[in-house]
Amino acid sequence: MNLGKVYLVGAGPGDPKLITLRGIECLQMADVVIYDFLANQILLDLHSPLAERVYGGKMKGEQEERQAEINQEMLRFARSGQVVVRLKGGDPFVFGRGGDEALVLAEAGIDFEIVPGITSAIAVPAYAGIPVTMRNYASSFAVVTGHSSALDSISPIGWEKIAIGIDTIVILMGIGHLDGVTQRLIENGRSPQTPTTLVRCGTTPEQEAIEGTLADIVQKAKEANFRSPAVIIVGEVNNLRTHLQWFEQKPLFGRKILVTRARSQSVNFVDKLVSQGATVLTCPMIEIVPIDQNLALDRSIDSLSDYDWIVFTSTNSVNIFYQRLREKGKDSRSFGPVKVCAVGKKTTEVLHQVGIFPDFVPSESLGAVIAKEIGDVVHQRILMPRSRIGRPELLDSLRERQAIVDDIPVYDTIKVVCEEQNEILKKLEDGDIDMVTFTSSSTAENFFAILNDPRSAMANVRIAVIGQSTARTVMMYGLKCDIVADQPLIENLTDSIVEFYCFDD
Repeated sequence: MNLGKVYLVGAGPGDPKLITLRGIECLQMADVVIYDFLANQILLDLHSPLAERVYGGKMKGEQEERQAEINQEMLRFARSGQVVVRLKGGDPFVFGRGGDEALVLAEAGIDFEIVPGITSAIAVPAYAGIPVTMRNYASSFAVVTGHSSALDSISPIGWEKIAIGIDTIVILMGIGHLDGVTQRLIENGRSPQTPTTLVRCGTTPEQEAIEGTLADIVQKAKEANFRSPAVIIVGEVNNLRTHLQWFEQKPLFGRKILVTRARSQSVNFVDKLVSQGATVLTCPMIEIVPIDQNLALDRSIDSLSDYDWIVFTSTNSVNIFYQRLREKGKDSRSFGPVKVCAVGKKTTEVLHQVGIFPDFVPSESLGAVIAKEIGDVVHQRILMPRSRIGRPELLDSLRERQAIVDDIPVYDTIKVVCEEQNEILKKLEDGDIDMVTFTSSSTAENFFAILNDPRSAMANVRIAVIGQSTARTVMMYGLKCDIVADQPLIENLTDSIVEFYCFDD
């Protein structure tokens, strides 16, 4: 029997981009992923669509029982010949029971590999602007568990040595026993006035910090109802936070922004907002679906060389056209002498990926501008593969210039039921969303349709849109747009949102 292999992979502290390249490689080849509560869910999108997901989180009070079940699951999958990734928050060997799980595998004769992760003990202080070591401040640091067992009289932790013998003390899993931890340090000689910082949800857009001293941090935490997961940092290095804060200074930090774009198209937008510090919620209102049994598209591909121009108005039109081209056993050579127009930067980039360099890219995405800049098209045949609900401006402008245009719908924009809909509606009701973004009239119309009273629900929410057409749709519902991106590009919309909040502050 061929045995599989288990990879114990550190997922990092929360920011999904802090996972290692080796960790990503392991996810991509996994047959099974057993993931922890603290592993960012975005990382699960990196594994194969065919991989099985198994939740390996543990609730308080059931840790030992659940750990035994996880051990058996790893053995069962590996013995069946599968590649298993045990995805663990932080680093597997830093209070992650990675050593325990590796021993189980070793004793069972299962091949395994340890893939270290960035531990929250270092990353979270760094994102809070606190270096754990610093010349003239700290030349040593220790990572200590704050679990209840660490405070027992028989605990092996030498609190009397750590309290006065270590410059920076980083305590994990200690928020629930903060009072006991601070008392233990003070009782063993650490000054009550030692700077102390608590950082919750570190390295994520939900990061928040409380600053104090060993003497007053417990009271401050109670007043703020501060909860785990959080890291406790004790030491003079906390004084550097005033000068070295960077993550919380990002322009969109603390802003909660809703993206309603199709899930398949929202990754880039979400990534750009997150990189600016935003907490991004997604509730896709549309889905892009290729038109099935599209005989008109098939005929146009078969007679592609008869056209003078093909105009791609979106990345969707490129992707779907090329998908059908390949399905028919053809490739870019089918274009022959046909000239190619790409509307927009992203459409151009997607064409480059398939080996096509457009002959013409208009300066603007307006139909009249495109028709004017494309040159003399009198009696020329133009193919336009696009959305079934595509706007008529470009089509009309080309025909006014006596072009012969074949308008071929290749995809539909359909309304979808957002899985997160109830959660989003509750957040709107609670005033827990700062801005909603719309990238098309369809996303706006479908979103407003799930609201009982759009004007009331959106009364205290900012609205950002791409294009005047989408703005007009929003205004039809009695609402105003705070941001209208002047170009139909995600980069422009993101820049406009950043500029808006910088000015607003």
